[in-house]
Amino acid sequence: MITDKIKIALAEDNRRLAQGIIEKLNSCGSKIVFCFHEPNGEALLKRLEREPEIDVILMDIEMPKLDGIEATALIKQRFPKLKVIMLTVFDDDDKILQSIQAGASGYLLKDITTEKLYEGILLTAEGGAPMSPPVAFKALKMLRSADVPAPEGSAEKNALTRRETEILEHICNGMNYRQIAEALIIAPATVRKHIANIYQKLQVQNKMQAVAKARRQRLI
Repeated sequence: MITDKIKIALAEDNRRLAQGIIEKLNSCGSKIVFCFHEPNGEALLKRLEREPEIDVILMDIEMPKLDGIEATALIKQRFPKLKVIMLTVFDDDDKILQSIQAGASGYLLKDITTEKLYEGILLTAEGGAPMSPPVAFKALKMLRSADVPAPEGSAEKNALTRRETEILEHICNGMNYRQIAEALIIAPATVRKHIANIYQKLQVQNKMQAVAKARRQRLI
């Protein structure tokens, strides 16, 4: 469970939209601390060199000088522990895939409510991968279209328990920790523990990777 405050930075070139996002962040409660805003990826990288103590970045995609996808790739190279959530109006397949490949931990649409933004930030800080429902649906379709059979005799074929498989299936349907906990009538902390076990068994770092690998291995 997260006990420390989560420090947030924002990259957004539209001043009006940036102000709206900042207002949402400031109304999320004391656990979320908004630190700074920059209008493009280039300025963000320079700011991070001076002020690297950030936990999560909310990243727009289309920005001048250096767009969000390119900035995310560079940030993950220079600050590998820093988490990036794409916060954008675009939900097309290419941008979703490119963002994931660049190292984004989550992908949220800008019409998100304050409550859902808060949940997404908490989930990301805990090692999860929040996605707006339309994005999760498209990501799942892409994973299915890229699915390939598991090799015979795979050591991971029977790695997951029945409960872990159930949880992974719920993740495939775009459910978050709280929703999974309610569906299975277990505590959210228990869900987090199961997901941590799934990551360890499959040797992955986030939900997207877990789903992709489990589908390749025909575990779900």
